[in-house]
Amino acid sequence: MSDFTSDQKQSVYDVIRKRRDVRAFKSDPVPDETLARILSAAHQAGSVGFMQPWNFILIRGAEQRRAIWEHVNAERLAAANEFSGEKREKYLSFKLEGILDAPVNICVTCDPTRHGPAVLGRSTIRETDVYSTCCAIQNLWLAARVENIGVGWVSILRREFVQSALNLPPHVIPIAYLCLGYPVAFENKPMLETQGWLPRLKLEDLVFEDAWERPARDDFRSTVRKIDSNSPDNN
Repeated sequence: MSDFTSDQKQSVYDVIRKRRDVRAFKSDPVPDETLARILSAAHQAGSVGFMQPWNFILIRGAEQRRAIWEHVNAERLAAANEFSGEKREKYLSFKLEGILDAPVNICVTCDPTRHGPAVLGRSTIRETDVYSTCCAIQNLWLAARVENIGVGWVSILRREFVQSALNLPPHVIPIAYLCLGYPVAFENKPMLETQGWLPRLKLEDLVFEDAWERPARDDFRSTVRKIDSNSPDNN
């Protein structure tokens, strides 16, 4: 017997499908209660050994955000050298962050020493503290979408710079630098897909069974193909 109605289940899938990486924000502030609900959802994420290795650093100060933006912009220009020709021009045309536009920035960190050194379930794969923190980030992102708050993950920065700028202890790892705010718009599809940077991969090509590159059975592949092709994002 399901705990959720059909409409409730569909709402979850709709929120997942409509999540976007937002770059353009309005200046309207995010209400404290809304932000607190979003952080509460993040804090309810699953974590290996229930270690809850995350922290959330809110960055609102204009001067601090300006310094981070200058670092990101320098790294953006340097990264352009990894591409050439039309690809480089397209890369430089993208708006890849909203650090100064969004009313609040959040750095999500991971403390690998929390509840350590022995953490239940982490003896063989030490990086599960980072993976757990990523689960919290996904919860945050989906909760924000429910609140009509956009989230943009800024990845063009150096870990050591963030550690210094935010005065992090040496052992604490900055996992995600996020921009949050009301978006100018939620796009129907991811920007990098609509701009032709990369196509959306077919789910059936990504599902294996029992071993790497061993296709799933035909009837299951057919079901996956049907579900994937009926997704509104693929129409």
